[in-house]
Amino acid sequence: MDLQLLAALLVGVAAIILVILRTRLDAFPALLIGAIVTGLIAGVAPVELVTMMTTGFGNTLASIGIVIGLGVALGKLMEVTGAADALAVAFVKLFGKGREALAMTATGAVVSIPVFCDSGYVMLHPLARSLARRTKQSVVVLSLALAGGLVLSHTLVPPTPGPLAVAGLLGVDLGLMFLVGIPFILVLIPVVLTFARIMGTRLEPFRDDTMFAEEEAEAASRPVIGVFRAAIPILVPMLLIISNTLTKAVAPGSTAEEVTSFIGAPAIALLIGLIIGVYTLPQRNTPRKDVAGWLSQAAASGGLIIFITGAGGAFANVLTTSGVGKNLADGVGMLPLPLFLIPFLIASVLRVAQGSGTVAMITAATLAVPLVEAGALNPLLAAMAAACGAFLFSHFNDSFFWVVTKFAGLSGVNALRAWSGMTTTIWVATIPLLFILWAIVG
Repeated sequence: MDLQLLAALLVGVAAIILVILRTRLDAFPALLIGAIVTGLIAGVAPVELVTMMTTGFGNTLASIGIVIGLGVALGKLMEVTGAADALAVAFVKLFGKGREALAMTATGAVVSIPVFCDSGYVMLHPLARSLARRTKQSVVVLSLALAGGLVLSHTLVPPTPGPLAVAGLLGVDLGLMFLVGIPFILVLIPVVLTFARIMGTRLEPFRDDTMFAEEEAEAASRPVIGVFRAAIPILVPMLLIISNTLTKAVAPGSTAEEVTSFIGAPAIALLIGLIIGVYTLPQRNTPRKDVAGWLSQAAASGGLIIFITGAGGAFANVLTTSGVGKNLADGVGMLPLPLFLIPFLIASVLRVAQGSGTVAMITAATLAVPLVEAGALNPLLAAMAAACGAFLFSHFNDSFFWVVTKFAGLSGVNALRAWSGMTTTIWVATIPLLFILWAIVG
């Protein structure tokens, strides 16, 4: 192993972490600074280094930038029009009396596919509270069940931004990632429910109930729409993307594959979903400027994620082109460890250090690119490992920690026991799932 190239990698990663944690800069410039530090230490000429970075940035956004923007826009539309609420109510009715915790987890898992988990929790928590009041159940149990379901989909399946970016960086088919992520979620739902029931019951006596009047007033102001109308804009693109994946597998070279390769391409499928949503979700008398305003808000919130993803691509290209990545692949190939543990552990460390699961998994995927390109690590396994590592120990530096614990009425040590404990339990439960996936795909 070349020690200069190893030093380039270690100092570059350290620079990223230091910039995120100790300066006023965020992950976007941090990844670019890490790319510069890595390239210079590796001996890349400055002018050539700039070319490597801009090429990596452009190539990454060419494949995934449109998809992230459309996914965020569709999620915002479902949030403000009441579509997410409609799906939630339908799931509660579907599961029936006595299964309210399961209904909340399933609702969270479905709603968080198009909607950011922070927004989804704020929207759906009034439903959890209402269920708790009507059924005499613990508010904390239902709150944790809801939050657990939301974080599962937010972390594991596209079109949420983290999995989208990871798939783009590693060249993983989105339909395939979705089809693998769903079984992970189904296995993890009982883990979420068990933790929520045990810990929520214990923490219910410590709950502060002072903020719910404002919450319920906000919930009452959202429109009510039918569940079929709510589901179509997200169901159609999902089916199109999955049909593209399946047709490639069972009918390669056929006319059907040509059709699904176009309409099932993620950018086209999500564009179709967004168009359907724009014309079916808002109330009939909604002014055009209101809809345009919602989409502008979505563009603002999604822009940073797009930039971070592009910066991750710039860093990945520097790692690959400079030889740092091959050096890493050769070195870790001699270790008595499954290689998927590298992105898993990197994402885990970054998650605890800086809070954002999206940033953690994108950075981990970036560092896994050379291993994938060298043929040492399956891209799907690398993507799932990076995503799963991002579950670990959500705490004070994670915005979702505050959303969950504030609405659940918990603070201090009890907040840590509830949500940090939940995410760490999920993280542990993903480890055997990753080993099973490793045994299948190698």
